[in-house]
Amino acid sequence: MLQNVEIPTNPRQTQPSLFLMATINNNYLKLKAGYLFPEIARRVNSFASSNPEAKVIRLGIGDVTEPLPEACRTAMIKAVEEMGDRSTFQGYGPEQGYAWLREKIAQHDFQSRGCEVDASEVFISDGSKCDCSNILDILGDDNIIAVTDPVYPVYVDTNVMAGHTGEINEKGEFDGLVYLPISAENNFTAQIPTQKVDLIYLCFPNNPTGATATKEHLKAWVDYALANGSIIFFDAAYEAFINDPSIPHSIYEIEGARDCAIEFRSFSKNAGFTGTRCALTVVPKTLKGKAADGSDVELWKLWNRRQSTKFNGVSYIVQRGAEAVYSEKGKSQIKELVNFYMENAKIIREKLTAAGIEVYGGVNAPYVWVKTPNGLSSWDFFDKLLHTCNVVGTPGSGFGAAGEGYFRISAFNSRENVEEAMKRIVENFKV
Repeated sequence: MLQNVEIPTNPRQTQPSLFLMATINNNYLKLKAGYLFPEIARRVNSFASSNPEAKVIRLGIGDVTEPLPEACRTAMIKAVEEMGDRSTFQGYGPEQGYAWLREKIAQHDFQSRGCEVDASEVFISDGSKCDCSNILDILGDDNIIAVTDPVYPVYVDTNVMAGHTGEINEKGEFDGLVYLPISAENNFTAQIPTQKVDLIYLCFPNNPTGATATKEHLKAWVDYALANGSIIFFDAAYEAFINDPSIPHSIYEIEGARDCAIEFRSFSKNAGFTGTRCALTVVPKTLKGKAADGSDVELWKLWNRRQSTKFNGVSYIVQRGAEAVYSEKGKSQIKELVNFYMENAKIIREKLTAAGIEVYGGVNAPYVWVKTPNGLSSWDFFDKLLHTCNVVGTPGSGFGAAGEGYFRISAFNSRENVEEAMKRIVENFKV
């Protein structure tokens, strides 16, 4: 028997619903038809199905190809065995990560470089891509957000999803975001904005351009953030690939950064954890934001609350594997991995340069940023490279309007594939 039930009023609903079904988050409709990398996959799959004999070499998505370091594998095997013994079995772990891993991260990645980072300020997660998005949960909807152009698409798309932007324009830019163009003219390091912005996304070594930032450049950003009450989101996912000792690996190497910056890191590229999933975010306890009543609030407390509510932590097995990164064997094996990929980057740079193609990056980062030859657009070069050379890269325009006319080539692949890909490109595109 049906009963009359009083429907509670939704305080967020400004007008009666006109539809007899649940509504959606309309912000998703603002997004482009497809995220950059799925669109690449669609085109590649279409080509491969029509050309089954073609040997396609993929230098597009920054996914690693070499096996996990032996030290990590050994630690994970041991952890699996521990999970089979009642006396060493692990159930739910701390949402913030196990203390033994957080302590090693704080010591080896930060304190050894003179950074004032405590283990309690390190949060273990399943990916820096996730954290770059999830961090928006603890921040307001009315912040003015600055991103570089070109930019890692996740920074933009997650703000669109959260309703922090307007519509997209004909240039591919979203209203409500402040775009900071980076190019060869400014050495691919964005100029400090003249207006006030609240949230700033910086990625160094940069994805996609492979550029790095000096201490002086990062100091200018920190000074700006402190003066304007801004927060810097510093993505250091590729810091392990820095060879130049003068280049900072962490934003916390800069005085004052603890009061204005959150840093994201990952085990994906240095230790090959792309499919294993482990990363970290540092939220200093001295970092504050403003509440609606004007009071100061510690962001550490909000992030800790968010993680405790929405995240159940990374598995014990994976964290033991990550811990092994900091063993003597682990350090040595990871250095070999990094050197392997950087040798790939060197091959890419040298072969393309010798062919007369203009390239950037690839020195302190695993990405080479290529100026498309013969005036081709980014997507035209992508299609021509795929169909002519059976090689896949990433169109620069997919990273933003300022990326048009450029192309990203990843050093993450086998030596054989990298050398073969360069041979094909040079034969077909020698300038």
